[in-house]
Amino acid sequence: MFYARRPVPVALGTLALAAGLTLMSGPTAQAAPPTPVSAATARTYLSELTVKAEGSSDGYSRDLFPHWITQSGTCNTREVVLKRDGTNVVTDSNCAATSGSWYSAYDGATWTAASDLDIDHIVPLSEAWKSGANAWTTSKRQGFANDLTRPQLIAVTDNVNQAKGDQDPATWMPSRTAYACTYLRMWVQVKHYYALTVDSAEKSAIQSGLSGC
Repeated sequence: MFYARRPVPVALGTLALAAGLTLMSGPTAQAAPPTPVSAATARTYLSELTVKAEGSSDGYSRDLFPHWITQSGTCNTREVVLKRDGTNVVTDSNCAATSGSWYSAYDGATWTAASDLDIDHIVPLSEAWKSGANAWTTSKRQGFANDLTRPQLIAVTDNVNQAKGDQDPATWMPSRTAYACTYLRMWVQVKHYYALTVDSAEKSAIQSGLSGC
């Protein structure tokens, strides 16, 4: 099933979603970000991360993490992720997605308009800043913000991404519990690759989550 338009205020959105249910034409393979490391490897990686109180957000700006940069031709990072994570995505000469469908692994919704999708940074930019990226060069922050090699970028329902904000797994997890293990493995892999720190509450929440994977 898929939803025809983005939810608005919660009470009204629930009714709109219920009214907008239709049947998909048939099962299709769902594209996805790079497969994260196994739960066992994630547990090892987590044990190797430095535990440190979260730093200050002083000086933080999204502009210090240049995104969405051109990846090839006219396609920027957002457009590449939309193409990768969607099904039957059609793009125009400017690489903008004009049709297709996207399944949001965070909440189980499927969308048919690219405007209903945000590209989430698994480890948010502000979280990275407070975990060590404040000391990086702008070039390294740009690489982090546009990383298509690690499982750091994913197309999800826009208002779900906005509700997540810059929260870590101690205070926010996808509502779709079937995705919890994958999300935590993604989070740990990215933090480990970039040698970012974790705070104690964050580490405890991740350890607890990974124990059931």
